[in-house]
Amino acid sequence: MPDAWIRSFQPDDLDALYDVCLQTGDAGQDATGQFADPRLLGHAFAAPYALFEPSLAWVLCDAEGVGGYVLGALDSRAFEARLDAQWWPQLRQRYPDPVAASIPPEQWTPDERVAARIHNPHRAPAELMADYPSHLHIDIVARLQGGGHGAKLMRTVAAGLAAAGSPGVHLFVRNRNGRAYGFYRHIGYTELAQTHDGWVLGRRL
Repeated sequence: MPDAWIRSFQPDDLDALYDVCLQTGDAGQDATGQFADPRLLGHAFAAPYALFEPSLAWVLCDAEGVGGYVLGALDSRAFEARLDAQWWPQLRQRYPDPVAASIPPEQWTPDERVAARIHNPHRAPAELMADYPSHLHIDIVARLQGGGHGAKLMRTVAAGLAAAGSPGVHLFVRNRNGRAYGFYRHIGYTELAQTHDGWVLGRRL
């Protein structure tokens, strides 16, 4: 058996996705200890993909278990609508909106920053929907970074999205994560847009 391998997501992997999301939640670095609720990041950035589009979810494994994932959404607009109806409402009851509480953003805790995202979720740019309707998230813990695993995960999700009929995929990179930006450019993603806190990159499939 190889040192690390990729396989399709299975329901029993869900807790591991939460762990990986937390261990990569600080611009690719370990965010363990930064959050009062260690599952909050996973609620926002990992679990809904695995639960609502499991056929576009893959995990990276080694002898220690799951150490990475790539998660895709075929139709970003449809995915956003499904989360609005079936995912965000329950989380909004559990995590108050710091905006509604009039807490200044510069005073937000890490939990409050994610809670604000839950109450005001990111929307894919409208101008990308014709050519890049799909989007993805990828995270790999430190022990499995390098060795080409990220590129293999990206090829896997690209093939899955293409087979499902997608013409293109996009992703968001925060400006604190220059290493990830360089990785995506190296494997063929181009810069499509800039935001106040990062870049949108994409690739035709």
